[in-house]
Amino acid sequence: MSTDELQRRYGRTPARRLRSRLIAWVTEAAVAVVVIVWVVWAGLDGTSATIGKQDTAHTVIDARSVEVEFDVTIPRGDTASCSLQALNDTFAIVGWKIIDLPASDQATRSFREVVRTSERASTGLIYNCWLT
Repeated sequence: MSTDELQRRYGRTPARRLRSRLIAWVTEAAVAVVVIVWVVWAGLDGTSATIGKQDTAHTVIDARSVEVEFDVTIPRGDTASCSLQALNDTFAIVGWKIIDLPASDQATRSFREVVRTSERASTGLIYNCWLT
């Protein structure tokens, strides 16, 4: 049996190689298009507002409350809500509070809130903020 006959028998023809290369090129082009679309959609649209939050202090008042001090940066004129939490020595949540922040001309503002707890807390902190 000749080499050409063996190549045809096992599917190693020039047409088969060309088809394999074409499939690879189309797949690579599709992946490139998906990556470019994702980058434009996720990174370059610039419409998503960012919220910054920073714990500044906490004071354990008594066995049933902790005071949390924090700074929040939101776009001027927007309202937001934030969740605060109190944790015990084993990092279990023993207190939780959601507060609403009114719109303001200042981007960064400081707040102080008391969070009621179910047992003595060892810390209080800001957990998350979102635009409302």
